[in-house]
Amino acid sequence: MSGGVLNGLDRQWLADLRASSQLAPSRARMPLLAGGVVIGSVEPAVASEIACLPFNHGHSLLSMQECQGASAVSLAGEPTAGLHAVALALREVGLAHAWRNEQLAVTGPQGEQVGTVERAVVRVLGIATRAVHLIGRAPDGRHWVQQRSLTKPNDPGLLDTLMGGMIGAADTLAGALERETWEEAGLRLHQLKDIAHGGHVDIRCPSDDAGGHGYVVERIDWYHCSVPDGLEPANQDGEVERFVLMDTSEMLERMHEGQFTREAALLQADWMTAPSDSSSRT
Repeated sequence: MSGGVLNGLDRQWLADLRASSQLAPSRARMPLLAGGVVIGSVEPAVASEIACLPFNHGHSLLSMQECQGASAVSLAGEPTAGLHAVALALREVGLAHAWRNEQLAVTGPQGEQVGTVERAVVRVLGIATRAVHLIGRAPDGRHWVQQRSLTKPNDPGLLDTLMGGMIGAADTLAGALERETWEEAGLRLHQLKDIAHGGHVDIRCPSDDAGGHGYVVERIDWYHCSVPDGLEPANQDGEVERFVLMDTSEMLERMHEGQFTREAALLQADWMTAPSDSSSRT
């Protein structure tokens, strides 16, 4: 295998995978401001298409502004209300993803929360999001893997970690971990053994959302655990097709063949190549 092997992972494949998660936008984007604070980015053509749509009581949804010597677009009014109006406009013109009626936090450059926004438009607006994943192994060393629902809007049918989900505006990291583990896998944290925080992965790359007008800015915190014998995951929310136990060689083969989501492959690779003392209990 090209470049050699690291813990069963082709080094060139791993380098390419990590590079694919750190890519500049495929098209020019302008900073998106709320109250003078940068909260995301948007393509100029998208901003122009929705700026004057009637979702803001007759006022423009967005206005041009200068930010650090460059052109930017600014929300009108209070951030959450302004983002809601923009989200409705994006849905009207077919540039919103699957509408979830789920609010995610919108933060400024220092991580301060300045408002919330409908999940369906975070990519087209380049808004930073957070997610949490759980990697699970059986006591015999095999890996618990989920196949995503065939009707899921993102990556239908691909293989994934035991659990993965977005962190909502009202969530803490711990709360999202607990809720998503139940909803996706039907497991309670107290049933699992050796739960530990493994680290995080930052992703910045173009997205297929909104016809390719999206951009992903996301931090994924990942945990790992042991699922005791006799305890099997069972999906509760309809977003998982099935769960399977997979030995390491099969998982590696499927990862290299692109059968896993990029996020799951990144996290599994990080876990497999991390120093054994790099995790902390939670």
